[in-house]
Amino acid sequence: MTAQTTVDPAEVAKFEAMAAEWWDPNGKFKPLHMLNPCRLDYITNQIAAEFDRDLTQALPFAGLRLLDIGCGGGLLSEPMARLGADVVGADAAPRNIPVARLHAEQSGLAIDYRHTTAEDMAAAGERFDVVLNMEVVEHVSDPLAYLTACQTLLKPGGLMICSTLNRNPKSFLMAIIGAEHVMRWLPKGTHDWKKFITPDELYDLIRQAGLDPVDRKGMVFNPVSWRWSLSARDLSVNYVTASVKR
Repeated sequence: MTAQTTVDPAEVAKFEAMAAEWWDPNGKFKPLHMLNPCRLDYITNQIAAEFDRDLTQALPFAGLRLLDIGCGGGLLSEPMARLGADVVGADAAPRNIPVARLHAEQSGLAIDYRHTTAEDMAAAGERFDVVLNMEVVEHVSDPLAYLTACQTLLKPGGLMICSTLNRNPKSFLMAIIGAEHVMRWLPKGTHDWKKFITPDELYDLIRQAGLDPVDRKGMVFNPVSWRWSLSARDLSVNYVTASVKR
C-alpha cells in the first residue's frame, strides 16, 4: 500500500527538466555546486559530533546508514559514500535516478538510488542513522507531514540535517530576483518565495514532527570571494539546521 505523499508534481517537473545537467558545474545547478563545500562542511561536522567520529580517519562514517532525500544527481550522496556511509539516495523525480546511478558507477561508488518518497520509505519500515534533507522542504505540499515522515525514517538517536531558505524581503531579492532573474543561476520559477520558511517556523515544525532541534547556521554567499561560508548569526537567506531523535 502506497503512503500518502507530500510530493508536489509541479515542483518535481521543474527538476525533471534539468536532470541531465546535475553534474555540470557551470549548468543549471551551478548554485548547488558552489554551495556544496559549505553544506558538506556543516554536514560532516554535525555527523562526526553526534556519532563521535574522527574525520581524519579514512572512512569516518563506516557503519552509519544514511538517507539523502531529494538526492537529485547525487551531489551529497557521493561524498557521504566516500566517507564510508551506507548511502540510500531517494528522489521523487524519476529522471534524476539514472543520472545519479550512472555517475556513481563511473565514480566507482556503491550507492542505492531509488525513485521513491520519504512517506513510502517510512511506511515500508526503512530506518536510518542520518537523514539529509537539503533544500527539499520548501518544495513539498505539506512541510509538517513531510518532516514527520523524515522523523519516522530516523532510528532513535538519529540525526536529521535540514536546510532551506528564509522568507523575508532579502531572500526574495537574493534567491528570486538575484539568482533567477539577474544572475540566471536558476531557471525562473525554480523557487516559490511564499513556500520559504523562517528559521523559527522550521524549528517549530521540527519539534511538532517529534525531533529536537540542536543547531542552526546561516550559509552566506560572499560576492567578493565568490564563496559560501557558515555563519552563526546571519540566517537571513540560506540556512541549515540539525535535529536529533531522542
